[in-house]
Amino acid sequence: MYEIEDLDTIWMRHAITLATYAEIIGEISVGAVLIQNGQLISCGWNSSIICHDPSAHAEIIALRIGGKILGNYRLLGTTLYVTLEPCMMCIGAIIHARIHRLVCGAKNKKSRQTPWLKNILHHPMINHHISLTTGILEKECASQLNKFFKRRRHTSIPSLK
Repeated sequence: MYEIEDLDTIWMRHAITLATYAEIIGEISVGAVLIQNGQLISCGWNSSIICHDPSAHAEIIALRIGGKILGNYRLLGTTLYVTLEPCMMCIGAIIHARIHRLVCGAKNKKSRQTPWLKNILHHPMINHHISLTTGILEKECASQLNKFFKRRRHTSIPSLK
């Protein structure tokens, strides 16, 4: 039987694979997997560019598909694995979906990192609290994102001024 830490690593590796796919199709390299009772329910990768949809983040895609598969927008008893700590929009959806546990890889530098995330998830105004685990394969997740943005800066078209 696997220990919880082993399962976290296994599922985060799956999310990293999805993030790699996102990068291949020209999206920011973020992946997410939704698990319930040790079974894969759904997965997602960033798709905002190809879908022309600002809400098509990896987390949102995984939640949408998960809701359809489970037949309920409340995804009770599920764990969401994400290669990057979620943005404010995704956190709202995660809370609304009643995710039981959130597991994150890399820190989201734009959101001031984990204290912000913990503060939101445990704010007294929020009526559903989520168990949070951070830093799973953090170096791999961060490295993937850093390499993505480095390549993007070197291949982007110069601005015309």
